[in-house]
Amino acid sequence: MTDALHHLTIAEASSLIARQELSPVALTDAFLKRIESVDPKLNAYVTVTGERALDDARTAEQEIAAGGYKGPLHGIPIALKDIYDTAGIRTTGQSQLHVDRIPDRDSRTAALLRAAGTVMLGKLTTHEFAFGGPSWDLPFPPARNPWDTECFTGGSSSGSGAAAAAGLAMGTLGSDTAGSIRMPAFFCGISGLKPTYGRVSRRGVAPLAYSLDHCGPMTWTARDAALMLQAIAGYDAEDPGASDHPVPDYAAGLTGDIQGVKVGLIRHFYDGDEHADDAVKTAMAGMLSTLEDLGAEVEEIRLSSLHDYSACCLIIMLCEALAVHERDLKATPQKYGEIFRDRLMLSSLLTGMDYVQAVRLRRQLTVEVEDMLKRFDVLLTAGGYGPAPKLDQVSKFYIMQKPLLTAPFDVTGSPAICVRNGFSASGLPVGAQIVGRAFDEATVLRVADAYEQATDWCKHRPPI
Repeated sequence: MTDALHHLTIAEASSLIARQELSPVALTDAFLKRIESVDPKLNAYVTVTGERALDDARTAEQEIAAGGYKGPLHGIPIALKDIYDTAGIRTTGQSQLHVDRIPDRDSRTAALLRAAGTVMLGKLTTHEFAFGGPSWDLPFPPARNPWDTECFTGGSSSGSGAAAAAGLAMGTLGSDTAGSIRMPAFFCGISGLKPTYGRVSRRGVAPLAYSLDHCGPMTWTARDAALMLQAIAGYDAEDPGASDHPVPDYAAGLTGDIQGVKVGLIRHFYDGDEHADDAVKTAMAGMLSTLEDLGAEVEEIRLSSLHDYSACCLIIMLCEALAVHERDLKATPQKYGEIFRDRLMLSSLLTGMDYVQAVRLRRQLTVEVEDMLKRFDVLLTAGGYGPAPKLDQVSKFYIMQKPLLTAPFDVTGSPAICVRNGFSASGLPVGAQIVGRAFDEATVLRVADAYEQATDWCKHRPPI
Protein backbone atom coordinates (compact mmCIF):
# COMPACT_ATOMS: atom_id res chain seq x y z
CA MET A 1 0.00 0.00 0.00
CA THR A 2 3.01 2.32 0.60
CA ASP A 3 3.55 2.99 -3.11
CA ALA A 4 -0.04 4.18 -3.48
CA LEU A 5 -0.34 6.35 -0.39
CA HIS A 6 0.00 9.57 -2.35
CA HIS A 7 -3.00 8.58 -4.48
CA LEU A 8 -5.35 8.11 -1.54
CA THR A 9 -8.08 10.72 -1.23
CA ILE A 10 -8.56 12.59 2.04
CA ALA A 11 -11.77 10.63 2.63
CA GLU A 12 -10.00 7.30 2.08
CA ALA A 13 -6.97 8.14 4.22
CA SER A 14 -9.13 9.62 6.96
CA SER A 15 -11.13 6.43 7.30
CA LEU A 16 -7.95 4.35 7.59
CA ILE A 17 -6.41 6.75 10.12
CA ALA A 18 -9.56 6.80 12.25
CA ARG A 19 -9.43 2.99 12.46
CA GLN A 20 -5.69 3.18 13.21
CA GLU A 21 -4.98 1.14 10.07
CA LEU A 22 -2.81 3.89 8.60
CA SER A 23 -0.11 5.77 10.47
CA PRO A 24 -0.03 9.56 9.96
CA VAL A 25 3.77 9.30 10.25
CA ALA A 26 3.97 6.71 7.47
CA LEU A 27 1.58 8.74 5.33
CA THR A 28 3.57 11.94 5.86
CA ASP A 29 6.86 10.20 5.15
CA ALA A 30 5.42 8.91 1.86
CA PHE A 31 4.42 12.44 0.84
CA LEU A 32 7.78 13.93 1.78
CA LYS A 33 9.53 11.29 -0.34
CA ARG A 34 7.09 11.96 -3.17
CA ILE A 35 7.83 15.70 -2.97
CA GLU A 36 11.59 15.04 -2.98
CA SER A 37 11.26 12.83 -6.05
CA VAL A 38 8.67 14.68 -8.14
CA ASP A 39 8.65 18.35 -7.20
CA PRO A 40 11.95 19.21 -8.94
CA LYS A 41 10.00 18.57 -12.17
CA LEU A 42 6.99 20.69 -11.10
CA ASN A 43 8.19 23.52 -8.83
CA ALA A 44 4.94 23.27 -6.86
CA TYR A 45 6.65 24.09 -3.54
CA VAL A 46 8.39 27.29 -2.45
CA THR A 47 9.12 25.88 1.01
CA VAL A 48 8.96 22.27 2.24
CA THR A 49 8.55 22.01 6.02
CA GLY A 50 9.73 18.44 6.47
CA GLU A 51 10.61 18.59 10.17
CA ARG A 52 7.39 20.42 11.03
CA ALA A 53 5.41 17.88 9.02
CA LEU A 54 6.90 14.90 10.84
CA ASP A 55 6.37 16.60 14.20
CA ASP A 56 2.72 17.26 13.28
CA ALA A 57 2.31 13.65 12.15
CA ARG A 58 3.82 12.21 15.35
CA THR A 59 1.57 14.45 17.44
CA ALA A 60 -1.49 13.36 15.46
CA GLU A 61 -0.57 9.70 15.82
CA GLN A 62 -0.15 10.03 19.57
CA GLU A 63 -3.43 11.93 19.96
CA ILE A 64 -5.38 9.36 17.94
CA ALA A 65 -3.82 6.44 19.84
CA ALA A 66 -4.89 8.11 23.10
CA GLY A 67 -8.50 8.43 21.91
CA GLY A 68 -8.26 12.08 20.89
CA TYR A 69 -9.32 11.75 17.24
CA LYS A 70 -10.29 15.23 16.02
CA GLY A 71 -12.11 14.39 12.81
CA PRO A 72 -11.51 13.65 9.14
CA LEU A 73 -8.49 15.95 8.70
CA HIS A 74 -6.56 14.57 11.67
CA GLY A 75 -3.20 13.36 10.41
CA ILE A 76 -3.85 14.49 6.80
CA PRO A 77 -0.88 16.11 4.96
CA ILE A 78 -1.79 19.48 3.43
CA ALA A 79 -0.04 22.51 1.97
CA LEU A 80 -0.89 26.20 1.58
CA LYS A 81 -0.54 28.73 -1.21
CA ASP A 82 2.33 31.03 -0.29
CA ILE A 83 0.11 34.02 0.44
CA TYR A 84 -1.28 32.43 3.63
CA ASP A 85 0.60 33.59 6.72
CA THR A 86 2.20 30.78 8.70
CA ALA A 87 3.86 31.55 12.04
CA GLY A 88 7.60 30.89 11.89
CA ILE A 89 7.48 29.82 8.23
CA ARG A 90 8.32 32.25 5.46
CA THR A 91 5.41 33.60 3.46
CA THR A 92 6.75 35.25 0.33
CA GLY A 93 3.88 35.90 -2.04
CA GLN A 94 6.38 34.70 -4.70
CA SER A 95 7.83 38.22 -4.59
CA GLN A 96 11.24 39.74 -3.98
CA LEU A 97 9.38 42.27 -1.85
CA HIS A 98 8.60 39.62 0.78
CA VAL A 99 11.22 36.96 0.03
CA ASP A 100 12.51 36.88 3.62
CA ARG A 101 9.22 37.63 5.40
CA ILE A 102 8.45 35.31 8.33
CA PRO A 103 5.07 36.03 10.01
CA ASP A 104 4.71 35.66 13.76
CA ARG A 105 1.05 34.62 13.52
CA ASP A 106 -0.90 32.08 11.51
CA SER A 107 -3.62 33.19 9.12
CA ARG A 108 -7.07 32.26 10.36
CA THR A 109 -7.33 29.37 7.90
CA ALA A 110 -3.88 28.01 8.75
CA ALA A 111 -4.81 28.12 12.45
CA LEU A 112 -8.09 26.30 11.83
CA LEU A 113 -6.38 23.59 9.79
CA ARG A 114 -3.79 23.16 12.53
CA ALA A 115 -6.57 22.86 15.12
CA ALA A 116 -8.18 20.17 12.96
CA GLY A 117 -5.00 18.12 13.29
CA THR A 118 -3.59 18.48 9.78
CA VAL A 119 0.04 17.90 8.91
CA MET A 120 1.76 20.94 7.36
CA LEU A 121 3.92 19.91 4.37
CA GLY A 122 4.86 23.42 3.24
CA LYS A 123 4.06 26.47 1.14
CA LEU A 124 3.09 26.39 -2.53
CA THR A 125 4.04 28.39 -5.60
CA THR A 126 1.78 31.23 -6.69
CA HIS A 127 1.88 34.01 -9.23
CA GLU A 128 3.34 37.11 -7.63
CA PHE A 129 0.88 38.32 -4.98
CA ALA A 130 -1.76 36.17 -6.70
CA PHE A 131 -1.73 38.35 -9.83
CA GLY A 132 1.41 38.45 -11.93
CA GLY A 133 2.72 35.45 -13.80
CA PRO A 134 3.75 32.93 -14.85
CA SER A 135 7.03 34.77 -14.43
CA TRP A 136 10.71 33.83 -14.70
CA ASP A 137 12.10 36.96 -13.00
CA LEU A 138 10.86 36.08 -9.51
CA PRO A 139 12.70 34.44 -6.59
CA PHE A 140 11.15 31.06 -7.43
CA PRO A 141 10.30 29.42 -10.78
CA PRO A 142 6.69 29.00 -11.97
CA ALA A 143 4.85 25.75 -11.29
CA ARG A 144 4.45 23.21 -14.10
CA ASN A 145 1.46 21.06 -15.03
CA PRO A 146 1.82 17.39 -13.97
CA TRP A 147 -0.10 16.22 -17.06
CA ASP A 148 2.57 17.82 -19.27
CA THR A 149 5.42 19.70 -17.63
CA GLU A 150 5.73 22.03 -20.62
CA CYS A 151 2.18 23.25 -19.96
CA PHE A 152 0.58 25.98 -17.84
CA THR A 153 -1.09 25.15 -14.53
CA GLY A 154 -3.43 28.11 -14.58
CA GLY A 155 -3.11 30.76 -11.94
CA SER A 156 -2.68 32.19 -9.59
CA SER A 157 -2.96 29.13 -7.30
CA SER A 158 -0.50 27.37 -9.56
CA GLY A 159 1.42 25.29 -7.03
CA SER A 160 -1.79 24.39 -5.21
CA GLY A 161 -3.24 22.96 -8.42
CA ALA A 162 -0.07 21.10 -9.39
CA ALA A 163 0.43 19.65 -5.90
CA ALA A 164 -3.16 18.43 -5.55
CA ALA A 165 -3.04 16.83 -9.01
CA ALA A 166 0.39 15.21 -8.70
CA GLY A 167 -0.07 13.70 -5.22
CA LEU A 168 2.29 16.14 -3.52
CA ALA A 169 -0.35 17.00 -0.87
CA MET A 170 -3.70 15.47 -0.01
CA GLY A 171 -5.34 18.88 0.05
CA THR A 172 -4.24 22.44 -0.62
CA LEU A 173 -5.57 25.95 -0.14
CA GLY A 174 -5.79 28.48 -2.94
CA SER A 175 -7.35 31.90 -3.39
CA ASP A 176 -9.73 33.12 -6.08
CA THR A 177 -10.21 36.73 -7.24
CA ALA A 178 -11.07 36.18 -10.91
CA GLY A 179 -10.72 32.40 -11.07
CA SER A 180 -7.46 31.57 -9.34
CA ILE A 181 -8.80 28.39 -7.70
CA ARG A 182 -10.96 27.22 -10.58
CA MET A 183 -8.55 27.89 -13.48
CA PRO A 184 -5.81 25.66 -11.99
CA ALA A 185 -8.50 23.09 -11.18
CA PHE A 186 -9.56 23.16 -14.85
CA PHE A 187 -6.00 22.89 -16.25
CA CYS A 188 -4.72 20.39 -13.65
CA GLY A 189 -7.80 18.13 -13.53
CA ILE A 190 -8.77 18.47 -9.87
CA SER A 191 -11.73 19.79 -7.86
CA GLY A 192 -11.33 23.43 -6.88
CA LEU A 193 -13.97 25.13 -4.73
CA LYS A 194 -14.47 28.88 -4.44
CA PRO A 195 -16.84 29.26 -1.47
CA THR A 196 -19.32 32.12 -1.10
CA TYR A 197 -17.70 35.51 -0.47
CA GLY A 198 -17.34 35.81 3.30
CA ARG A 199 -17.68 32.08 4.04
CA VAL A 200 -13.94 31.60 4.74
CA SER A 201 -11.79 34.14 6.57
CA ARG A 202 -9.12 36.03 4.65
CA ARG A 203 -7.35 37.35 7.75
CA GLY A 204 -3.63 36.80 7.31
CA VAL A 205 -3.93 36.15 3.56
CA ALA A 206 -2.22 38.65 1.25
CA PRO A 207 -5.00 40.66 -0.43
CA LEU A 208 -5.31 41.33 -4.14
CA ALA A 209 -8.79 42.88 -4.37
CA TYR A 210 -10.65 43.32 -1.10
CA SER A 211 -14.16 42.87 -2.47
CA LEU A 212 -13.35 39.94 -4.77
CA ASP A 213 -10.91 37.75 -2.83
CA HIS A 214 -12.06 34.27 -1.79
CA CYS A 215 -10.17 31.48 0.01
CA GLY A 216 -10.94 27.83 -0.65
CA PRO A 217 -9.78 24.21 -0.96
CA MET A 218 -8.20 22.45 -3.94
CA THR A 219 -8.38 18.66 -3.77
CA TRP A 220 -8.63 15.52 -5.87
CA THR A 221 -12.39 15.14 -5.31
CA ALA A 222 -15.39 17.25 -4.38
CA ARG A 223 -15.86 15.09 -1.28
CA ASP A 224 -12.37 16.03 -0.11
CA ALA A 225 -13.16 19.70 -0.78
CA ALA A 226 -16.20 19.33 1.49
CA LEU A 227 -14.04 17.94 4.29
CA MET A 228 -11.55 20.78 4.01
CA LEU A 229 -14.25 23.44 3.79
CA GLN A 230 -15.82 22.06 6.97
CA ALA A 231 -12.64 22.87 8.88
CA ILE A 232 -12.10 26.42 7.57
CA ALA A 233 -15.63 27.83 7.12
CA GLY A 234 -17.14 30.21 9.64
CA TYR A 235 -17.22 33.72 11.01
CA ASP A 236 -14.07 35.64 11.86
CA ALA A 237 -14.46 39.00 13.61
CA GLU A 238 -11.03 40.05 12.27
CA ASP A 239 -12.12 39.80 8.64
CA PRO A 240 -14.42 42.75 7.75
CA GLY A 241 -15.88 40.73 4.86
CA ALA A 242 -16.69 37.64 6.92
CA SER A 243 -20.24 36.36 7.25
CA ASP A 244 -21.81 34.74 10.30
CA HIS A 245 -24.10 32.60 8.15
CA PRO A 246 -24.51 29.13 9.77
CA VAL A 247 -22.13 26.40 8.59
CA PRO A 248 -23.87 23.10 7.74
CA ASP A 249 -22.43 19.58 7.64
CA TYR A 250 -21.12 19.54 4.08
CA ALA A 251 -20.41 15.82 3.89
CA ALA A 252 -23.88 14.81 5.09
CA GLY A 253 -25.54 15.44 1.74
CA LEU A 254 -22.98 13.60 -0.39
CA THR A 255 -25.22 10.62 -1.11
CA GLY A 256 -24.96 10.53 -4.90
CA ASP A 257 -28.67 11.38 -5.17
CA ILE A 258 -29.49 14.46 -7.27
CA GLN A 259 -32.91 13.33 -8.46
CA GLY A 260 -35.02 16.39 -9.26
CA VAL A 261 -32.18 18.92 -8.91
CA LYS A 262 -32.79 21.80 -11.33
CA VAL A 263 -29.72 22.78 -13.38
CA GLY A 264 -29.55 25.99 -15.44
CA LEU A 265 -27.06 25.58 -18.31
CA ILE A 266 -25.25 28.80 -19.33
CA ARG A 267 -24.18 27.56 -22.74
CA HIS A 268 -23.76 31.01 -24.33
CA PHE A 269 -20.78 31.81 -22.08
CA TYR A 270 -18.66 29.17 -23.87
CA ASP A 271 -20.59 28.69 -27.12
CA GLY A 272 -21.88 32.11 -28.14
CA ASP A 273 -20.28 35.04 -26.31
CA GLU A 274 -16.98 33.21 -26.78
CA HIS A 275 -16.24 29.80 -28.25
CA ALA A 276 -14.56 26.96 -26.41
CA ASP A 277 -12.78 24.26 -28.37
CA ASP A 278 -14.31 20.91 -29.30
CA ALA A 279 -12.84 19.06 -26.31
CA VAL A 280 -14.67 21.37 -23.90
CA LYS A 281 -17.96 21.26 -25.84
CA THR A 282 -17.82 17.46 -26.07
CA ALA A 283 -17.08 17.16 -22.35
CA MET A 284 -19.93 19.52 -21.48
CA ALA A 285 -22.37 17.52 -23.63
CA GLY A 286 -21.32 14.30 -21.92
CA MET A 287 -21.70 15.88 -18.49
CA LEU A 288 -25.22 17.08 -19.30
CA SER A 289 -26.18 13.57 -20.35
CA THR A 290 -24.78 12.11 -17.11
CA LEU A 291 -26.59 14.65 -14.94
CA GLU A 292 -29.87 13.89 -16.72
CA ASP A 293 -29.27 10.15 -16.25
CA LEU A 294 -28.89 10.87 -12.53
CA GLY A 295 -32.33 12.52 -12.49
CA ALA A 296 -31.34 16.19 -12.70
CA GLU A 297 -33.55 18.51 -14.73
CA VAL A 298 -31.41 20.56 -17.14
CA GLU A 299 -32.65 23.70 -18.90
CA GLU A 300 -30.63 26.12 -20.99
CA ILE A 301 -30.76 29.75 -19.78
CA ARG A 302 -29.36 33.16 -20.71
CA LEU A 303 -27.63 35.76 -18.57
CA SER A 304 -25.97 39.01 -19.57
CA SER A 305 -22.95 38.66 -21.85
CA LEU A 306 -19.84 37.02 -20.43
CA HIS A 307 -18.00 40.15 -21.58
CA ASP A 308 -20.03 42.29 -19.15
CA TYR A 309 -19.22 40.04 -16.21
CA SER A 310 -15.55 39.77 -17.06
CA ALA A 311 -15.05 43.51 -17.68
CA CYS A 312 -16.77 44.30 -14.39
CA CYS A 313 -14.46 41.90 -12.54
CA LEU A 314 -11.32 43.17 -14.27
CA ILE A 315 -11.98 46.86 -13.54
CA ILE A 316 -12.75 46.25 -9.87
CA MET A 317 -9.75 43.94 -9.50
CA LEU A 318 -7.29 46.36 -11.12
CA CYS A 319 -8.50 49.34 -9.08
CA GLU A 320 -8.46 47.48 -5.77
CA ALA A 321 -5.10 45.84 -6.50
CA LEU A 322 -3.55 49.26 -7.08
CA ALA A 323 -4.99 50.42 -3.76
CA VAL A 324 -3.22 47.49 -2.07
CA HIS A 325 0.16 47.94 -3.79
CA GLU A 326 0.37 51.65 -4.65
CA ARG A 327 2.79 52.63 -1.88
CA ASP A 328 5.25 49.78 -2.49
CA LEU A 329 4.95 50.13 -6.26
CA LYS A 330 5.94 53.79 -6.05
CA ALA A 331 8.70 53.22 -3.49
CA THR A 332 10.34 50.06 -4.84
CA PRO A 333 9.02 49.21 -8.33
CA GLN A 334 12.19 47.22 -9.06
CA LYS A 335 11.22 44.65 -6.43
CA TYR A 336 8.15 43.57 -8.41
CA GLY A 337 8.31 41.18 -11.33
CA GLU A 338 7.78 42.54 -14.82
CA ILE A 339 4.39 40.93 -15.40
CA PHE A 340 2.91 42.06 -12.08
CA ARG A 341 4.29 45.58 -12.51
CA ASP A 342 3.07 45.94 -16.10
CA ARG A 343 -0.39 44.59 -15.34
CA LEU A 344 -0.78 46.85 -12.34
CA MET A 345 0.37 49.89 -14.30
CA LEU A 346 -2.80 49.51 -16.36
CA SER A 347 -4.74 50.32 -13.21
CA SER A 348 -3.49 53.89 -13.35
CA LEU A 349 -5.41 54.36 -16.62
CA LEU A 350 -8.69 53.72 -14.83
CA THR A 351 -10.65 56.46 -13.06
CA GLY A 352 -12.83 56.64 -10.00
CA MET A 353 -15.78 56.90 -12.37
CA ASP A 354 -14.76 53.61 -14.01
CA TYR A 355 -14.68 51.95 -10.60
CA VAL A 356 -18.07 53.34 -9.57
CA GLN A 357 -19.68 52.25 -12.83
CA ALA A 358 -18.22 48.76 -12.41
CA VAL A 359 -19.57 48.54 -8.86
CA ARG A 360 -23.02 49.64 -10.10
CA LEU A 361 -22.91 47.02 -12.85
CA ARG A 362 -21.79 44.42 -10.34
CA ARG A 363 -24.98 44.87 -8.35
CA GLN A 364 -27.12 44.43 -11.46
CA LEU A 365 -25.27 41.27 -12.47
CA THR A 366 -25.46 39.86 -8.94
CA VAL A 367 -29.22 40.36 -8.82
CA GLU A 368 -29.50 38.69 -12.22
CA VAL A 369 -27.74 35.55 -10.97
CA GLU A 370 -29.64 35.59 -7.66
CA ASP A 371 -32.95 35.77 -9.52
CA MET A 372 -31.95 32.89 -11.80
CA LEU A 373 -31.05 30.81 -8.76
CA LYS A 374 -34.58 31.23 -7.45
CA ARG A 375 -35.62 29.02 -10.40
CA PHE A 376 -32.65 26.63 -10.36
CA ASP A 377 -30.71 24.81 -7.66
CA VAL A 378 -27.39 25.23 -9.48
CA LEU A 379 -26.04 26.80 -12.65
CA LEU A 380 -23.58 25.06 -14.96
CA THR A 381 -21.04 26.31 -17.49
CA ALA A 382 -17.58 25.46 -18.78
CA GLY A 383 -14.54 26.16 -16.63
CA GLY A 384 -12.29 27.21 -19.51
CA TYR A 385 -11.98 27.38 -23.27
CA GLY A 386 -9.56 24.53 -23.86
CA PRO A 387 -6.79 22.44 -22.29
CA ALA A 388 -3.65 23.94 -20.80
CA PRO A 389 -1.46 25.88 -23.24
CA LYS A 390 2.32 25.61 -23.30
CA LEU A 391 3.96 27.83 -20.69
CA ASP A 392 5.89 29.74 -23.31
CA GLN A 393 2.65 30.56 -25.13
CA VAL A 394 0.99 32.30 -22.17
CA SER A 395 0.73 36.02 -22.85
CA LYS A 396 1.62 38.62 -20.23
CA PHE A 397 -1.89 40.04 -20.56
CA TYR A 398 -3.82 36.79 -21.12
CA ILE A 399 -6.32 37.61 -18.37
CA MET A 400 -7.25 40.77 -20.28
CA GLN A 401 -7.31 39.41 -23.83
CA LYS A 402 -10.28 37.07 -23.48
CA PRO A 403 -13.05 37.15 -20.87
CA LEU A 404 -12.52 34.68 -18.06
CA LEU A 405 -15.27 32.06 -17.72
CA THR A 406 -14.61 32.04 -13.99
CA ALA A 407 -14.92 35.81 -13.43
CA PRO A 408 -18.73 36.05 -13.30
CA PHE A 409 -18.92 34.24 -10.00
CA ASP A 410 -16.28 36.34 -8.31
CA VAL A 411 -18.39 39.34 -9.31
CA THR A 412 -21.48 37.79 -7.72
CA GLY A 413 -19.64 36.10 -4.83
CA SER A 414 -21.49 32.85 -5.56
CA PRO A 415 -20.04 29.48 -4.50
CA ALA A 416 -18.59 27.66 -7.51
CA ILE A 417 -16.62 24.47 -7.97
CA CYS A 418 -14.66 23.36 -11.02
CA VAL A 419 -14.59 19.60 -11.60
CA ARG A 420 -12.94 17.60 -14.39
CA ASN A 421 -15.36 16.27 -17.02
CA GLY A 422 -13.13 14.98 -19.80
CA PHE A 423 -9.83 15.07 -21.61
CA SER A 424 -8.51 16.54 -24.82
CA ALA A 425 -7.09 14.42 -27.64
CA SER A 426 -3.62 15.16 -26.23
CA GLY A 427 -4.59 13.78 -22.80
CA LEU A 428 -4.99 17.08 -20.95
CA PRO A 429 -7.97 17.57 -18.61
CA VAL A 430 -10.89 19.94 -19.08
CA GLY A 431 -13.70 20.77 -16.67
CA ALA A 432 -16.96 22.48 -15.79
CA GLN A 433 -18.17 24.93 -13.15
CA ILE A 434 -21.13 24.18 -10.88
CA VAL A 435 -22.48 27.36 -9.26
CA GLY A 436 -24.94 27.71 -6.38
CA ARG A 437 -26.89 30.13 -4.23
CA ALA A 438 -25.05 32.22 -1.67
CA PHE A 439 -23.91 30.05 1.26
CA ASP A 440 -25.30 26.92 -0.36
CA GLU A 441 -21.98 25.20 -0.93
CA ALA A 442 -23.72 22.03 0.26
CA THR A 443 -25.80 21.76 -2.93
CA VAL A 444 -22.85 22.65 -5.16
CA LEU A 445 -20.80 19.91 -3.50
CA ARG A 446 -23.71 17.46 -3.66
CA VAL A 447 -24.02 17.83 -7.43
CA ALA A 448 -20.25 17.75 -7.98
CA ASP A 449 -19.83 14.64 -5.84
CA ALA A 450 -22.73 12.83 -7.53
CA TYR A 451 -21.20 13.56 -10.93
CA GLU A 452 -17.78 12.32 -9.79
CA GLN A 453 -19.33 9.14 -8.38
CA ALA A 454 -21.13 8.46 -11.67
CA THR A 455 -18.03 8.88 -13.85
CA ASP A 456 -14.48 7.56 -13.84
CA TRP A 457 -12.63 10.82 -14.45
CA CYS A 458 -11.20 10.74 -10.92
CA LYS A 459 -9.48 7.44 -11.73
CA HIS A 460 -7.23 9.14 -14.29
CA ARG A 461 -3.97 10.36 -12.73
CA PRO A 462 -1.20 12.48 -14.25
CA PRO A 463 1.63 10.42 -15.78
CA ILE A 464 4.29 11.86 -13.49
